[in-house]
Amino acid sequence: MSDQAQALRQLVTSRSGFDPQSISKKSNARIITVSSGKGGVGKSNFTLNFALALKSFGSKVLIFDADIGMANIDVLMGVRPRYSLYHLLKGERDITEIIELGTGGLPFIAGGSGMTDLFTLSEQDLNYFTSQIEQISEEMDFILFDTGAGLSKETLKFITAADECLVVTTPEPTSITDAYALIKVVHGLEKDVAFRLVINRVAGESEAKQVADKISLVAKQFLDMDIPTLGYLSDDAHVMQAVKKQIPFSAAFPGCPAARDIRSLAMKYMDVPQLKSKDTLSGIKGFMHKWLKRAK
Repeated sequence: MSDQAQALRQLVTSRSGFDPQSISKKSNARIITVSSGKGGVGKSNFTLNFALALKSFGSKVLIFDADIGMANIDVLMGVRPRYSLYHLLKGERDITEIIELGTGGLPFIAGGSGMTDLFTLSEQDLNYFTSQIEQISEEMDFILFDTGAGLSKETLKFITAADECLVVTTPEPTSITDAYALIKVVHGLEKDVAFRLVINRVAGESEAKQVADKISLVAKQFLDMDIPTLGYLSDDAHVMQAVKKQIPFSAAFPGCPAARDIRSLAMKYMDVPQLKSKDTLSGIKGFMHKWLKRAK
């Protein structure tokens, strides 16, 4: 295991410029899911550019593309991954070999068909998967799971196991309604899940506040939950231009409104305290503990 951990450090250092001496041993990566009540709200695009912004501020970030059937983090970067989670679960490759590097040396793991297998693992295979993921946790500050949209059992399992969930929504009424529905269902399954709202494609701060208030007020009234807002992203034509180019908008158009917003949002996220659940375990150990509990 130590040899594989060393290989991971060498991979990340040689290909993305990280200094291995700066990596604290046995660190505990923050496990974050990024989710949405419905598709088409820009969730994956947010995840990708948010990760790049965190990385630009010196954090070590990994994206785990956990969107079953609709995985597209690689497409947004114009990268064709050689391996995916499937090759790890089948024992064909170890964790160091399935990590791909995208824009700016950003590490990510492609989900692909392996995501389905993840939910039917034997106890022995789950132990192996856990040991492999723990190696990453020791080398990263943040692991972002880009989940599928909506209320599938797979998405719910990721959300209820993670340290916290960033819920992406837009000002569209259906998006707002579905975002609240997601929060309500998750809260019914696991009351300790911590949420933050991200409002995408807004005309300005005023509209973002209106959307956030609609969700947070209802959540407070009916669920007795406080849901803070992390921030918002402007409705920006550069975002779609970047998607067509298969380049993250923060890299293709670093001066555009959406790029400025994502940097501001990432900076704020690094400054605010982590939302703690009542569960004594956090990070990857807490994630796998809750994951296994949901497997029953």
